[in-house]
Amino acid sequence: MSLTFLFRTVTRDAAKVGLSQHVQLLHSGCHLRAADKALLMKLRKSTGYTFINCKKALEKFDNDVTQAESWLQEQAQKEGWSKAHKLEGRKAKDGLIGLFVRDQAAVMVEVNCETDFVARNEKFQQLVKNVAFATLAHHLNKTQTQASYIKSVMQGEELNKLSVGEGSSLADQVALTIGRLGENMSLKRAVTVGVPPEWQIASYVHGDVSCHNEMAMGRYGALIIFQGGKEEEREALGRKLGQHVVGEAPLSLGNMDDLPCGESETRLLSQTFLGDPSRTVAEFLRGKQARVLDFVRFHCGEVASEKAE
Repeated sequence: MSLTFLFRTVTRDAAKVGLSQHVQLLHSGCHLRAADKALLMKLRKSTGYTFINCKKALEKFDNDVTQAESWLQEQAQKEGWSKAHKLEGRKAKDGLIGLFVRDQAAVMVEVNCETDFVARNEKFQQLVKNVAFATLAHHLNKTQTQASYIKSVMQGEELNKLSVGEGSSLADQVALTIGRLGENMSLKRAVTVGVPPEWQIASYVHGDVSCHNEMAMGRYGALIIFQGGKEEEREALGRKLGQHVVGEAPLSLGNMDDLPCGESETRLLSQTFLGDPSRTVAEFLRGKQARVLDFVRFHCGEVASEKAE
């Protein structure tokens, strides 16, 4: 037997042994990963973070899911604020209007981002939902009884300070979403209304992109406060009024007896009714034995919105 042949044989056998040991280690490692897989999936489902980050967190805290989740949230918050500061100069003119009505109260908010692509992202829509519910909760805490009409308008800085959980503010939620989606975002405005039992709140959203637990989201939104009308017709009546407000963009309410001033009319009651061009809104309401008491219209990204308010 030559030395060359002997060397090749020994090398080959050693390689087989090494490969066998590697396969055994890999196999046992798979069992270890399988044992941790349930924890990994649980953490990823509860946080929405990547498998790599979840695995790192579990390793750091010896598979303690509670500590791992808390740490992931802290890290994401830090990264989100860092990215938010870097992106704050970029214009956020896109986004969504979120609108929610419950019993005798309603809220409408505008949250901005940079692109329509992000506006359609589930994480951004969750932010809109959080902003609306936090704003409504703030309104309900301040107004325990609804004996009269109450309307409250809030701008970005006020909204940022609202709480959404233990030690967390809406500003924190915005930063967290910026960190996840990589676009600048901002809370522009919100309006909440509360009405007495004999009044009605109608709502309409145009350009719907999503609906979360009866909360509508889109590019345009309108809230209409009205009274009267047949009970069985109120839902349809409210929707028609909402469509008119969104489509014709009135700036003020006006009076039932005002005469129209032409195509440039901006008073709601004097405008030609969108659902029936042969009548004004006031004439339409008289026919329904109803009257509009107030309205609010939001158009996402509009520049002159503050003046309209």
